[in-house]
Amino acid sequence: MGAAISRLVARTRAFFGGPRVPARESLPRLPLALRRGELAQRYLAEGAADHPTAGSAASNASEEAMAEGAWWPADVWGHRALWHFEQAGMELQATRAARRIGDVRLGGGDPSSSRRYYAEAISEARDIGAEREEGLAALGMGRAELELRDVTTARRLGQIAVDLLERAGAPAEEIVAAIDLRGEEKEVS
Repeated sequence: MGAAISRLVARTRAFFGGPRVPARESLPRLPLALRRGELAQRYLAEGAADHPTAGSAASNASEEAMAEGAWWPADVWGHRALWHFEQAGMELQATRAARRIGDVRLGGGDPSSSRRYYAEAISEARDIGAEREEGLAALGMGRAELELRDVTTARRLGQIAVDLLERAGAPAEEIVAAIDLRGEEKEVS
């Protein structure tokens, strides 16, 4: 999605005669706090080979940091994974990386900014026909909406997630999570 947005911005600038901004060809150095340790060593060692390998290493580092509740490192690693997957043209992996950044932001207590990444993942998943990823992103977006106290939108997203995940043949626990988000209608008497 990031590449698609960049192209859209470039076309808009060209149309209106704005300056052309070159696409980023490299990542800035890892923040100093993340350059040491096992995660960084694996990323730096594996990432030297190519974008797919670097993306996988960064994605693994993000998952490990997320499991430890280390939200800032998980976010940094997630963005690196997204960038590498976009550079490699790996649309499904980039979509997953965007969704996982949404998960990181939501888990870290920032449901507002998580919605941007879930929306990106939903859009990209729809474009490539990845219904399971679209369903998981809708589920994440619904959870973010619930955190923001928009219960109606959360429930609607829960139903959308149920439909997509069932069609995609997703694991039962993912479907159950979407059903739980959707909730049940209760008659008010």
